[in-house]
Amino acid sequence: MVRAVRKLLLCDKIDQVIVSTDSELIARTCLLDGIDILYRPESLAGDQIASIPVFQHIVENFPCDMHVNYNCNFPECETSVIEKAIEIATETGESLSNPYAVWAQTNECLENYGDPFRITATQFETQDVNPVDIHTMDDLLEVHRIAQNEFSWDKLKKI
Repeated sequence: MVRAVRKLLLCDKIDQVIVSTDSELIARTCLLDGIDILYRPESLAGDQIASIPVFQHIVENFPCDMHVNYNCNFPECETSVIEKAIEIATETGESLSNPYAVWAQTNECLENYGDPFRITATQFETQDVNPVDIHTMDDLLEVHRIAQNEFSWDKLKKI
């Protein structure tokens, strides 16, 4: 999570970073300079909740022209993907990278979304996101193994 937050902080096209969560652990982990934490009410917590109402809650509390969601389940994502999502959303109202690391909407798009389970985003393919969607410790280790191929656990153990 912190990795995603830091990436957003470094992106020139991002003015403000908000972490929306109902988890004290996530909130405390993301207490960094330049980060705002928004408590997510129980009505917006859990895996069964669509993303759009969560995004709308963020924008209600932190008004903006463009909302960008960076899915921290994809920690290896180039800043260029964030920039491309913003560029496309500026033209079409909404964009989503594939793999699904970055999702952007204009404020107008969020205000008038309709069915939150029917994603209307203009999707774009990218090779600049590691395709492993992290849900387990093994997934996370696999992403790090790919990204840090110069690291050798066997060599480290021999030291």
